[in-house]
Amino acid sequence: MESNLRSLYDELSGGGYIPGRSKCFVITRPKPREVWAAEFRDRIVHHLLYNRIGPRFERSFIADTCACIKGRGTLYAAKRLEGKVRSITQNWSRPAFYLKCDLANFFVSIDKRVLRELLFAKISEPFWRALTEIVLMHDPREDFAYRGDPAMLNLVPPHKRLMEQPAHLGLPIGNLSSQFFANVYLDVLDQHVKHGIGARHYIRYVDDFVLLHESPQWLNAALSDIEAFLPARLNARLNPSKTILQPIDRGIDFVGQVIRPWARHTRPRTMNVGKQRLAQMPDSDVFAAANSYLGLSRQATSSHVARVRLAKIIRSRGHAVDFGLTKAYRARKKTI
Repeated sequence: MESNLRSLYDELSGGGYIPGRSKCFVITRPKPREVWAAEFRDRIVHHLLYNRIGPRFERSFIADTCACIKGRGTLYAAKRLEGKVRSITQNWSRPAFYLKCDLANFFVSIDKRVLRELLFAKISEPFWRALTEIVLMHDPREDFAYRGDPAMLNLVPPHKRLMEQPAHLGLPIGNLSSQFFANVYLDVLDQHVKHGIGARHYIRYVDDFVLLHESPQWLNAALSDIEAFLPARLNARLNPSKTILQPIDRGIDFVGQVIRPWARHTRPRTMNVGKQRLAQMPDSDVFAAANSYLGLSRQATSSHVARVRLAKIIRSRGHAVDFGLTKAYRARKKTI
């Protein structure tokens, strides 16, 4: 390990660093996606770059920029949106509306030329600018190994494949650098919505974002503004099939939870998939998966019914569950 690190250091300091071969594979949950994994040595470089330049960007992010930021995961986003809902409805005593949007084919449509300008605006040091350019503009399609059944690629629609995009478009899903770059890219949208449109209640998690307001007409006007802003400034566009405007009390599905009056539930589809998987997976995997699903479900404020249903399946697979339905325990092996 020491010799490998020394070799990598020499390449970086001498200007001879070139990213290595990536691995490409397809996942099917929650839907088919093309994932690209960089070599381990390249992931070290990604962390090196992020640790150096990340804080200077994140200091300027709004508090409602979530995902891939320490302390701002899905639970942070769900709780923050719940707080905003309670504020605008005055604890569910007044009607209000929400606008939920999603960017179309987000990662594969990111314009790296626009992103490079945004990054260079805050990176003045020659070494870090050069390294940023290497990591950002590297095209993994030039040297990669595909892992898995090639037929799986056909499950991913062409417009969602990095392989089908021009060289200047798209970031590989699976790298720390891509997650960080995505936040830098969409910070432009965050700043516009907060300071240009003047939205008081707004939150974004990766490319999903929600605006709250008492007036549906105001939200419609904000939507028109965003639809014009995205292609003009970021060469991006919304997915019209995932744009929702409706009363808040119908429930807001966001980051895997559904916020309804006085309760925050785990998304029903997530729990249904969890129950199905726990019932069918090999015995050796049940214990770890059971605790994962119990941990996920108890993040919601209203989760008792979901945990009861999970517990029944966990017990039927031979494991025990504590009285509070928060943790699974391995069943003792019978001794003769």
